[in-house]
Amino acid sequence: MRKFDIGNHKPSVGQQVAILSILGFWLFYVIIITLRAAVSDWPAQEELALRRVIVTLLGIAITYLLYRLLRLFEDKALSTRIITAFAGAIPCAVAIAVFNYYMFNVYDPQSLFDEAHMEKMREYMEKENYALQAIVEDSISRFFFMISWASLYLTLSYASEVRSVERKAARFAQAAQDAELRSLRYQVNPHFLFNTLNSLSTLVMRSQPEEAEKMILNLSKFYRSSLSGDPLEDVALSEEVHLQKLYLDIEAVRFPERLATETDIPVKLNDVLVPGLILQPLVENAIKHGVAHSKRPVTIRITARSKGDFLKLTVADDGEIQPQKKSKGQNNGIGLANVRDRLETRFGSQAKLKTSYPDSGGFVAELTMPLLADI
Repeated sequence: MRKFDIGNHKPSVGQQVAILSILGFWLFYVIIITLRAAVSDWPAQEELALRRVIVTLLGIAITYLLYRLLRLFEDKALSTRIITAFAGAIPCAVAIAVFNYYMFNVYDPQSLFDEAHMEKMREYMEKENYALQAIVEDSISRFFFMISWASLYLTLSYASEVRSVERKAARFAQAAQDAELRSLRYQVNPHFLFNTLNSLSTLVMRSQPEEAEKMILNLSKFYRSSLSGDPLEDVALSEEVHLQKLYLDIEAVRFPERLATETDIPVKLNDVLVPGLILQPLVENAIKHGVAHSKRPVTIRITARSKGDFLKLTVADDGEIQPQKKSKGQNNGIGLANVRDRLETRFGSQAKLKTSYPDSGGFVAELTMPLLADI
């Protein structure tokens, strides 16, 4: 029985991936700023690089805090997470901008610039609200930087959630398919048992104890074989045909003079896989409408052929011509419907059941399904 673990919430994006994305963003930032400084031929490149690394380390730490904040809202709606990202990015951007201003404008600026540059900086810094203006401008650019990372994280998170939902949907769909297959598979046995018990009752009423005992023994063998396997597992074609022979032996007790059987299964197809008891309703249908309604011997033939990647199984009888059924197209009995449903559930459009009434009499049911090897 399949089990689904849907209660334990795990982060949609692992911490390792989140940290790598943070490092990647800030590494890109450092490279761009360093290249710009090199092209501009700024003085004190080594000192600038050192302070830039310090600002970057702080930026990484603050971005990680933003990641932890987004993690707290991971089970919320996407709109809520987007709002949280925008709101959380504001103080993060301001904190980085303030620290950046301190590192490059307040803390020992003399070691970064020559006297000419220092004089120009003093002129700028003497202007009213210069520090506030510089911090606000830097905050805006860093806000977009933080939002870019948050957008990447939310995209990865949402994509991971979509994949997780798709996997769960696939598992639930498989569970539903399994349940449907089990239900269809279990429909076969009660239907067959009902018919067999009716036959057994007839033998008892006719005072035929030996025939009734033989039928009970065959019935026991049939159910022991058919119920021993998992309804969801396929069986070898040879095993499926063997089960049908057991069933036909049961019915031969009821129709000793009218039932003849033939099987034509190539040796190379003995081990191919088919759904368990897929032939049962077809053989039952041949007994019910072919043998039971006939006053002469009727032969039921089970044949198998391979064609490319497909297997064709045929159950045919040469019973009486029944023009009334042929004209009404009576191909939708419970047994035939069961076979069609099982084939569609198991193989989809790759399998089909085709039925026909030959002009010479009888009924032909042909199954076509993918050729499955026993691996």
